[in-house]
Amino acid sequence: MWVELTTRASEIDWQWTTTDLAALLMLVLWWWLIWPSKDMAVLLENRSLQRRLLWTLMVINLLWMLNASIYSQLHVHFLGLVVLMQMFGWRLASIGVIFPVALFSLLVQGQVGWIAPYALFGAVLPLFISFLVYSRCFHLLPRNIFVYIFCAGFFNAALVLIGHMLFWAVWLWLTTDYLWAELVDRYLNLIPLLAFPEALLNGMAITLMVVYKPEWLYDFRDNQYWSNKNNKN
Repeated sequence: MWVELTTRASEIDWQWTTTDLAALLMLVLWWWLIWPSKDMAVLLENRSLQRRLLWTLMVINLLWMLNASIYSQLHVHFLGLVVLMQMFGWRLASIGVIFPVALFSLLVQGQVGWIAPYALFGAVLPLFISFLVYSRCFHLLPRNIFVYIFCAGFFNAALVLIGHMLFWAVWLWLTTDYLWAELVDRYLNLIPLLAFPEALLNGMAITLMVVYKPEWLYDFRDNQYWSNKNNKN
């Protein structure tokens, strides 16, 4: 195992391009704007929450390692970002996601310069989309357990995957030699094939937590969703 890791490390491209550094600057600025001070304080004091976050990030990393891409820089894998957001809140999730991003960039793509743009366009911005979708559903739709599962998990995950692929395609179009027609043909055309499995995976995970571990969900309250009244507050 150590020999394999050493070999992988020797194959990594450690160079940063100007566009990579620009993405890093934007990522750091975004983190500064949304830094979850309260959530970080709770995380530092709660060992159980720390373990839960670590295990969740490791599972997400395993999902990302099942990468089925056949073209350079065009990756195809499940995300699990909606589960991460629902468990820890979108702000803390936007910080923690750097762990699977870094491992994916180094071990799968072999490019350290990928970390910042992939974190920003492939994870952080899709997490913000997930938060916006969930927030609108929470305020505009009846607070019903089935609405929660469908909107917070299934529908939300499909939109996040679409946003993830669109953001990354735009980044590649602006910074690489890929033509937009190539990106559509080789990458974006896969959206219909990936959206439903991604939605199903996240929806099932959230359903299981709603039933067996509701305390693991960041913003879930039994009295809001299990009530017989479908209130719209």
